[in-house]
Amino acid sequence: MTIPRHRVALAALLVALAAVFVAWFRDDPRPFAALAVFAAPPLLLAAGVLRGSRVAAFACGVLGLAWFCHGVMLAYDRPVERSYALAEVALAIVIVIAASYPGLQARFGGRPRGR
Repeated sequence: MTIPRHRVALAALLVALAAVFVAWFRDDPRPFAALAVFAAPPLLLAAGVLRGSRVAAFACGVLGLAWFCHGVMLAYDRPVERSYALAEVALAIVIVIAASYPGLQARFGGRPRGR
C-alpha cells in the first residue's frame, strides 16, 4: 500500500513544525513540559496522517488555525522570538492548505466536462 503524496507532505510539514518547536524551546526552564505541549501534538498527528486517519487530517486543519494565531500573537508581542513565530505562522498556513487538499481537489478538480 502506498501512501498518497499529499499525506506524506502533510506529515513532513508537521515534523518540520515540531522541529521548530524543539529549537524554539531548547532553552526553556521547563523543556519537557514545553515539548510535551508544543512538539508532541504535531508528531502524533503526523503518525496518524501517515496511517490514513481522516480524524488526524481534520485535526491538523483545526490545530493549524490555532498554531497560526499563536504564531501571529507571539510575533507581535516578542521581537526576540519573532523568527520562530513567523516560521510557525508560515508552516501553519501550509499545514491548513495541505490538510484541506483532498477536499479542495474533490470540489474544484477533476470534474467531468460538458456539464
